[in-house]
Amino acid sequence: MKRISSRRLLAATLCTGVAAVAALSGVAVAQAPALKRTLVTRADVSVPGREAVVAAVEVAAGGVADWHTHPGEEISYVTEGQSVLLIAGQPPRTVSAGEAFVIPAGVVHSARNESNAPCKLVGVYVVEKGKPLASPAPAPAN
Repeated sequence: MKRISSRRLLAATLCTGVAAVAALSGVAVAQAPALKRTLVTRADVSVPGREAVVAAVEVAAGGVADWHTHPGEEISYVTEGQSVLLIAGQPPRTVSAGEAFVIPAGVVHSARNESNAPCKLVGVYVVEKGKPLASPAPAPAN
């Protein structure tokens, strides 16, 4: 039988205690992300230095996609469910299955799924090659 050092036992106990206190106080410890993008394909386009990225996107039921930007345009089509689309400088807009939207390059945006079912989209991004598909951004001032 392997012995555990008192230092490791103390560390494990402290970690467990912190997690228990966080859980009891309502602090989220580790959750699945509210927004999931699954790459379908990527390919060069006719504009030098740009590429098209196609992704299956899902906003979890009750989830909020944090504010972010893209280094190019986002063109998305909602295939299932609905979500509230939040775009800096615009009023919130609900998008539902069968609808599409376009977000210009660099515009700060977010999405909030207020339903109890996931919202699924096909996202097409025409972005600068070599840059991250999305970058976190601060929430815009109201």
